[in-house]
Amino acid sequence: MKIRLIVGDKVATATLYDSATAKDFASLLPLSLTMTDYDVIERVSELPRKLSTQGAPEGMAPVAGELTHYAPWGNLAIFIKSRSWSRSLLPLGKVDEGLPILSQPGPYKVRIERVTP
Repeated sequence: MKIRLIVGDKVATATLYDSATAKDFASLLPLSLTMTDYDVIERVSELPRKLSTQGAPEGMAPVAGELTHYAPWGNLAIFIKSRSWSRSLLPLGKVDEGLPILSQPGPYKVRIERVTP
């Protein structure tokens, strides 16, 4: 599923993975969130609720542009740079275009919505 992430008048696009966690995230859309900096390599925001972890891996090593869910905290994390493997970090999708828009220092507001065919 394609989504758009709107920051001001700029738009980034991403593709969600085919997983229970990503489908649960999609069920929350549209969402308006405030992204903040975390450890200089990611932008994070709390979600309205924790997402499904059914069939999810134990963790992952995210690359730049990856959208993830950190299960213990229940947040969304967009990685600006790659990092080593992290337990309980679950893949949601990957930015297709516009990572620089999402890489700006926080806090900033983002609206995430489905791209309708």
